[in-house]
Amino acid sequence: MPAKPKWERIADEIRSKIESGELAPGDKLPSTSQLRAEYGVSAGVVRQAILVLQTQGLVEGVHGLGVFVSDRE
Repeated sequence: MPAKPKWERIADEIRSKIESGELAPGDKLPSTSQLRAEYGVSAGVVRQAILVLQTQGLVEGVHGLGVFVSDRE
């Protein structure tokens, strides 16, 4: 079985932090540069992971402020 793409592993890890409550609604995700450093990937890989989470309604981007965990009520 091939390894998961890096963006998918990052999305999975952030998703599990949201589901476990480690990241609560309204919490700000680390910046793209912080995530790049943490996972050793390019900005494009981080953006792809965030895009997937946005599509799933788990996070939302606020222009100029960052990406935040969505309020899933």
